[in-house]
Amino acid sequence: MLGDKWALLIIRDMIFRGMQTFSEFLKANEKIATNTLANRLMNLELNGLIEKKDYPGNKVKVLYKLTPKGLDLMPVLLELVLWGDKYFETDEDARSLAASIRSDRDGLIKYLRDKHT
Repeated sequence: MLGDKWALLIIRDMIFRGMQTFSEFLKANEKIATNTLANRLMNLELNGLIEKKDYPGNKVKVLYKLTPKGLDLMPVLLELVLWGDKYFETDEDARSLAASIRSDRDGLIKYLRDKHT
C-alpha cells in the first residue's frame, strides 16, 4: 500500500505542509492527475490512514485528516527525510527539516501530532 509514491507524497503533504483538501493536493509540485489523486485518497481512507470530515460552510467540499494510524507513519517519514538529506542534494526546506529532526526529534513529533489532532 505504501509502495506507491503518491500515497507517501499525500501523507507527507498532510503532515508537513498541512494540506487537507483535494484542490490543495492538486497544487503540489508533483502534479498528480485528478483521477490518480481520487484513487489514492480513496485507498488511504479504505486502509484507515485518513478520514473525510465535513468542510465548514461547504457541503460539497471535504477535509482529509490523518487518523492515528496515519500519524503513526510520521517517524518513518522523518527517517526518509534524514536519509534523503544524507545522500542527495536537497532544498532549503528539506535541510531545515532534517536539522530540526536531528536537534529535537521527539519535540518535532509531538508538535506535528498536536497540530493534526
